[in-house]
Amino acid sequence: MARGPHRLSRNKCVCPLFPATIEDVENHSERADRIWGDIQRIRAEGPVIHNITNYVVMNTTANALLAIGASPVMAHAEEEVEEMTAIARALVINIGTLSTPWIAAMFKAGDAAKRNARPIILDPVGAGATTFRTATARKLLGELRPAIVRGNASEIRALADDERSTRGVDSAYQAEDAAKAADALSTRYGCVVATSGAVDLISAGGTTIRVFNGHPLMPKVTGLGCTASALTGAFAAVNPSAREAAVNAMAVMGIAGELAAEQARGPGTFLVHFLDALYLLDEADIRERVKVQES
Repeated sequence: MARGPHRLSRNKCVCPLFPATIEDVENHSERADRIWGDIQRIRAEGPVIHNITNYVVMNTTANALLAIGASPVMAHAEEEVEEMTAIARALVINIGTLSTPWIAAMFKAGDAAKRNARPIILDPVGAGATTFRTATARKLLGELRPAIVRGNASEIRALADDERSTRGVDSAYQAEDAAKAADALSTRYGCVVATSGAVDLISAGGTTIRVFNGHPLMPKVTGLGCTASALTGAFAAVNPSAREAAVNAMAVMGIAGELAAEQARGPGTFLVHFLDALYLLDEADIRERVKVQES
């Protein structure tokens, strides 16, 4: 196993909102069944996932989708996004590198997704950092009504109120700090809200599910939040329940992160091992590691 300042174990972490150590969270057999069932469907069906995403993460997210078994496509031109969305099984909109033409393409793709009953996943990258970015995220949320919104705590809080608390695209808060904002967004827009953090929160219909899987090295690699959104698109493509798709995707992200950290020496090797972990993920990995607190 790798050694170094970041070789921290999540297994001994204590969450103040949970009455025991994380290692005491029950490995739910039923949840493991659902996660593994979704993975098998993704691998068997190879759903096309249309991503309108940012320059920084395109390669990573495409490789992650391939590793889990999906088929990524990244089309941004207004002239083709409607056709591309029509042949895809899910649409992931990520506002990381905004431009006026891309925003127009996002709305065109979103309209096509609604016409063709394709789930939309919105990643409001950096919402709260600038007026332009926040207004764009809110307009996409209001007009496209995505099935799932996935972001960090600062982004979710910025969508829910006028607070500016985002450090670039990084969060100034933990996921628990955005719990009320996530509930408000879920209620207002009828969507599932997945808030990333040391503990991931999935909010829907007044209930919150917590995913304790993951590793401290994950925030050291740029684009893994965006990768979580892309993978959520793959799970939403095969699972008609947006809530289940979000929970299962975040659990798989965390489990793959834990497996990668056992091999990695730092952030660079972590990413390589993370992609391998997604590709090699099996039923035993899920059953042994899943840590989900159902509410």
